[in-house]
Parts: sequence; C-alpha cells; structure tokens
Amino acid sequence: MLDLADIRRDPEAYRRGIARKGATEGLDELLRLEERRRALIVEAEGFRARQNAASEEIALTKRSGGDASAAIEAMKSVKAAEKDATTRLREVEETLERQVRLLPNPPDDDVPDGRTSEDNREILRWGDLPKFDFAPRPHWEIASAAGWFDPETAGRMSGPGFTILKGEGARLERALGQFLLDFSTGESGYTEVSVPLLMKQEAMDSVTIAAKFREDMYRTTDDDGLYLIPTAEHPLTNLHRDQVLDAESLPRRYTALTSCFRREAGAAGKDTRGMLRVHQFWKVEMMSFAHPDRSREEHERMRGNAEAALKALGLHFRTVFVCTGDMSAANRRQYDLEVWAAGVGKWLEVSSVSNFGDWQSRRCGTRCREGAGKGAGKPRFVHTLNGSALGMPRVLIGILENNQRADGSVAVPAVLRPYMGGRESIAAPGKA
Repeated sequence: MLDLADIRRDPEAYRRGIARKGATEGLDELLRLEERRRALIVEAEGFRARQNAASEEIALTKRSGGDASAAIEAMKSVKAAEKDATTRLREVEETLERQVRLLPNPPDDDVPDGRTSEDNREILRWGDLPKFDFAPRPHWEIASAAGWFDPETAGRMSGPGFTILKGEGARLERALGQFLLDFSTGESGYTEVSVPLLMKQEAMDSVTIAAKFREDMYRTTDDDGLYLIPTAEHPLTNLHRDQVLDAESLPRRYTALTSCFRREAGAAGKDTRGMLRVHQFWKVEMMSFAHPDRSREEHERMRGNAEAALKALGLHFRTVFVCTGDMSAANRRQYDLEVWAAGVGKWLEVSSVSNFGDWQSRRCGTRCREGAGKGAGKPRFVHTLNGSALGMPRVLIGILENNQRADGSVAVPAVLRPYMGGRESIAAPGKA
C-alpha cells in the first residue's frame, strides 16, 4: 500500500512511477476522493464547532432564566447535519482505503523499462551449458520411463495440473527440499518457521492485492473462506503484523518449506506437460524484514543466497533484472533466477527475489523504531523482501534433464547425495 500523504505531496511522481508498470487508472480517482475527504473533514468540523457554540448559548440562556427551546431545536438540526457529514466522511475514507490498496508499487528508478519478460536484462550467467552425445529427453519422459512419474493417477484423483512422484523420484524431491531448507537455515542464516497453509482474506490482502488474484487462488467454502497459500511469503510476511520492532533487531530473516497451491497452472494452454506448471508444489521461501535504509543491500544478499543454492546444485543458470512490465504490482525491484533445462530447451524461472519497500508493511502495520524510552525515534515502516530458495518442481526438472544419461539414469548432485543414502545416481528399478 502506498503512502497517501506522499501521493498528495507529489502526485506526478507517482503517476510516472505507476505508468511505468502500465497502470494508468486509479490515481486521478484517488486524488478526487482525497479532495472530497478533506472537504468533508472541514464540513464536519464546522458543524461540531456550531454545536459547541450552541451548547454554550443554551447553557447561558437557561442560567439567565430565558427560553432556550428555539436554540435547542436549531442545535438538533446542526447535530443531524454533523452526523450526516461524518457518515459521508467515513464512507469516503473506506472507499479511499480500498482504492489506495489497488495502486501498484512504483518501481525503483534503475529498474529497466519494458513490457514483457523479453525485456528483462540478463546480469549474470553461471556454469556450463550441459552437453550430451545423445538427444536429451524432457523430464516427463525420463521420469515416466523410470517409473517415478504418474500424472495419470494424479489426474484421476485430483484433476489436471497435479502430479505424483514415486520411488527414487519422490526421494529426490524430498532430498532437494531438505537440502534447500538446511542451506537456507545454515549458510544463508534464515530462521526456520513452520507456518499455516490456510489464511484469512485480510491476511492475504496484507501481502498482495487479493481482489486481483482471487481467481488464481484456492479457497474453502466454509470457515469464512480461508485461502490456501500460493507461497510461504504470505504467512511469513504476517509474522510481525501490527508490531513495532526494535530497529536494532533488523534484519529479521525467516524461511519455510511448504506446499503451495495455485489455480493458474497451464492457464494459457502452455507448459502443461510434466511438472512445468502444476497446481500444487513444494517450495522453500526466504523472507526478510529489513531496516528501511538498508533494504537494497538486503535484496542483493538475498539474491546471492538463491544463486549460491543453484551453484551448490551445479545447475547452469542466469539471473535477470526484471523489467517494469514483468513485475508484480507489489514489487519495487525484482530479480528472477532461471535454470536451463536441456530436455525442453528453455530457461525455467526457479526463483523471484523481490524488494517491496514499505508497500507490504503499510498493509501489515509492521514498523520499527530506533532507540527506547524518551529518546526513541518515530516508528517507521520496515521494508519487506522475499525470494524462492528455491521453487522445487523446476529445480527438479533441471536436475533430471541436465544430469540425464543415455541409459536413462540420472546423476545425483553431490550436495544431495547425503540425503539420498550416498547414491551417486538413480535409475529405474532393476537398472541401478
């Protein structure tokens, strides 16, 4: 959520900022509502002043033995008018609150301009492109031939967009999740949190514009319509909702391994095979509450954490600086990490590392304060950041497709072998 006072001080700066994200509506209506709000404040205060003056006049009249009935009737009319103005003011403020929540976060000045992912700027490429003396196969062929992958059964029990992994495939997925969680809590220094997978709408809306993404999320019909989380970002960002944190305790870094649920899988009729787009998947998430003066360096650190995990896995990847048109409404600045998948012959996004500035913390009411007691400073909204560390289905795709062998076996990355009972490779039953 944006700062209405800042918008009022420099509306053109915000107009230019949100226009870079392709948002051209909403700001003018917001400013009209703000003008109306201020006018109603003056109107309501005027009626209250008249009420106070009339009360004093009535009291004086009564003390002097005079007839105050006419003044009392007149004050009733003023009181009704004040009540009406206050009601209209409350309605405008509620509408204003809803409108300001719908405005996107203006991007940082150095974010590249663009409309689609084609306009993202590559800033890093690491590792060697995998080479084969045979035609590499896509992951669904590798996993199906080995008996690890069963989308047909998943489809019968849950519908399209769901998968089942079995045997060594399931074990590899579990090993990957355990490694990524250990990597995040160890070398990267995040605190592990076990979070709910269901959230109230107001908690979801404190992280993103829930109204705009409602169709992409799963929701229960009972229990006041709880949402299944699309990522652990949402519960982690709510950890310090409506709290004032000690600025000296920042940054506070958290991580979680959770199932994630999204309706949008295969929405455009593309990438529907295998595990490229699925409705339910595992992901390790990083989340940080940063001091508002130091979030840029925290963003670079978080990006480095995600890149280090990919390097440890030995996967060829690139990092792109995401352009204005490809960013989400909430982001101020974003990096995407993409792994090369040899079987499908494309780059697959496995992590988005984002700096939201104070856009989320204003919605959550999460602030920080310098000092304590009488010398304490004025509370300021913290900056929130999050990043995947990593999204597991596509990392698993990268491992299967880039580490495949002609005989159908797959080399296990060295860092995963301790979680795989020391196995250096996995293969179909009877071929190990």
